[in-house]
Amino acid sequence: MTKIDDPFIKILPQLDLHGEDSMTSLVLVNEFINDNIKLKNKKIVLIHGKGAGILKKVIHEYLKNDKRVLEYKTDNLNDGITIVTLRG
Repeated sequence: MTKIDDPFIKILPQLDLHGEDSMTSLVLVNEFINDNIKLKNKKIVLIHGKGAGILKKVIHEYLKNDKRVLEYKTDNLNDGITIVTLRG
C-alpha cells in the first residue's frame, strides 16, 4: 500500500506533539498559536499522532474554546494531524 501525503500540509507551520503529555501540549499549542498570529499565518498544523486519541481529544477541546481559532479539522489523509485556521 502506498502512503499518499498532502503536499500542501508540508508548507504550513507545524508543531509536533509526539511524546508530550496533555498539559505540556496545551502550553505548546497556546504558544504556537500566539507566535503564528504574530507572524500573520492563517493556517497551522498540529501533529498529535493517532495512538489512543487522548491527545487529539484534549487538543480539539482546547481549540473549540479558543477564540483565536476560526476552525479546525482532522486531515483527510492522516487523522494524526489537525489543521487549524486562525482568525485575523
